[in-house]
Amino acid sequence: MFRVSCVLLMVASLGLAGCSTGSSGSQAEKDPAPLPPSMTDEPQDMCDVDAVQSWVGHDYQQDMEPQLLSDSGARTLRVLRPNTAATMDLRLDRLNVKLDDNDVITEVGCG
Repeated sequence: MFRVSCVLLMVASLGLAGCSTGSSGSQAEKDPAPLPPSMTDEPQDMCDVDAVQSWVGHDYQQDMEPQLLSDSGARTLRVLRPNTAATMDLRLDRLNVKLDDNDVITEVGCG
């Protein structure tokens, strides 16, 4: 008799638990997740790589950074030496200056 009572109690508990989850009108279904921020129509601060191509072949010196930024219109500058780790994130407002082993500028690019 005791076993039958325990079984009936468990069945009733499971039945009630099943009724309480997954209602069709839950608040989560009414309020969808917000969308990620979209790109604006306004132009972003982008660099002009063509304006700094003439620097390729020059010996790199740290005091030329303000001029490189000014010429390219970029907001930030990253110097990449051989075998240097760099993030792969794309930043349209960043000028990348690649150097060889002798600190000669071999390439400039945005990103």
